Amino acid sequence: MQLTVWTYEAPPHVGAMRVATAMEGVHYVLHAPQGDTYADLLFTMIERAAKRPPVTYTTFQARDLGGDTAELFKTSVKEAYERFRPQALLVGASCTAELIQDDPGGLAHALGLPVPVIPLELPAYQRKENWGAAETFYRIVRTLAGPVAPPPGSKRTARGPGEAPRCNILGPTALGFRHRDDVHEVTGLLHRLGVTVNVVAPLGASPADIARIGEADFNVVLYPEIGYQAAQWLEKNFGQKSTRTVPIGFGATTDFVAEVAALAGVDPAPVLAGAPSRAPWYARSVDSTYLTGKRVFVFGDATHAVAAARIAADELGFEVVGLGTYSREFAREVRAAAAKYGVEPLITDDYLEVEEAIAALHPELVLGTQMERHTAKRLGVPCAVISAPVHVQDFPARYSPQMGFEGANVVFDTFVHPLMMGLEEHLLAMFREDFEFHADAAPSHLGSHAAPARGDAPPLAAEAPTTPVVEPVAAMAGPVAAAPAASTAVQDSPAPSAGGQPVSPPLCWAADAEKELHKIPFFVRGKARRNTERFAQDRGVSLITVETLYDAKAHYAR
Repeated sequence: MQLTVWTYEAPPHVGAMRVATAMEGVHYVLHAPQGDTYADLLFTMIERAAKRPPVTYTTFQARDLGGDTAELFKTSVKEAYERFRPQALLVGASCTAELIQDDPGGLAHALGLPVPVIPLELPAYQRKENWGAAETFYRIVRTLAGPVAPPPGSKRTARGPGEAPRCNILGPTALGFRHRDDVHEVTGLLHRLGVTVNVVAPLGASPADIARIGEADFNVVLYPEIGYQAAQWLEKNFGQKSTRTVPIGFGATTDFVAEVAALAGVDPAPVLAGAPSRAPWYARSVDSTYLTGKRVFVFGDATHAVAAARIAADELGFEVVGLGTYSREFAREVRAAAAKYGVEPLITDDYLEVEEAIAALHPELVLGTQMERHTAKRLGVPCAVISAPVHVQDFPARYSPQMGFEGANVVFDTFVHPLMMGLEEHLLAMFREDFEFHADAAPSHLGSHAAPARGDAPPLAAEAPTTPVVEPVAAMAGPVAAAPAASTAVQDSPAPSAGGQPVSPPLCWAADAEKELHKIPFFVRGKARRNTERFAQDRGVSLITVETLYDAKAHYAR
């Protein structure tokens, strides 16, 4: 386990909380010390859930370790059952309580409660949140839908002649990134195909719903990180095939419709012919042409990262310069996607490593989690959040799916608006010292007779200092040494090394050159910087001046 300020995933018992909170009639008793009881914070403050999560803690303290913590757990289980009367009970331990080895499953079974008790063994020091959610959902499905202990009264029935094909939707949970809206969008899409949704799980499902999950003809796996393991078990035991395409983006949604139609034996043409998405037309419109070729860095959970890279490259004409994930269990899928775009995959759960990659690649747009949003803000790069972990602002009150044809519209806006707003901010910055548009100028619609809004207009900005400013350039340049203030002459050739090979001198930018560079619009500034530095390195120039900047511009304009 690595200690860090930020983390992409919580311990696995938080994943179990997400499944329990998503379901109805389920309660989770967690053996945990005082201090590990933060479920209310996660769900009622971040997701703004309307009810408290169904989690009971033992909340033992240090003084309890000298006594019988097992008896404390048994008491908590009995009291939770008497108070909440759940249809099924989950029991487990937090990462701290795991060290005590009290065996929550065995202790709970010994109580002889009249409901299914599902023990969760979640190795907190080897696994993380999404794995914990997947394991919890798998255990619930295996216990409640399997031949071992189906709930009383459950009955599996086959589809009759003329009856619509049925499917289950697997994977959505509480605290999921747009899961609520995705389920609504995909459910409508399935209905337009003539497919009936049998069970949605875990989100909104009860133990009785899980008991009839085997009645469906196939499964739609929306979030493989959470639903794929249960889907594999259902295929093995009930013969239910599963979808492999996640419908994020117009192209993926089209593929998803075709895949579902093949599994259900229906015609996809009517749904595809009336696809209500404006994203493809917007992407081809004149207003979007300046976005073509923009360098984009993508990072998040595997499902959303791979989908975002496909949209960026195939639907918007961006250049994917970086692709990565913190989902180590799905690293193979991300590596395969990265190979298509010719980039090195980044598989890590260290946000500082991701920050270094972004700084080195100089992207013009970052698509990531809330951690990448902070990183991009520090680097001055536009960013859009496309994956958990997310902040409260990424749980909007409005309808905002990521999946389906309407989701394609939302994703288009999500990707493009940061670039549009960045352009607007650049124009404001470019004219901030103009005599007519500076901050203290009177509103232009009032005419020349209006008084200034805040006092007299400020004097013109002082001349920038002529001494060079040393700045680290690209990550490949390594440490940068300060150049002599008076040394502005261009060297004809780089100095040879001991082996006779020329060595590129360290680069630094003069203050006036840096100021001139920032007059270039942000969406081409990175390319101008890279071209100028390449031009300077090729000619052995260590100090980039305004003349070097314009020489490089003339060189690449030929």
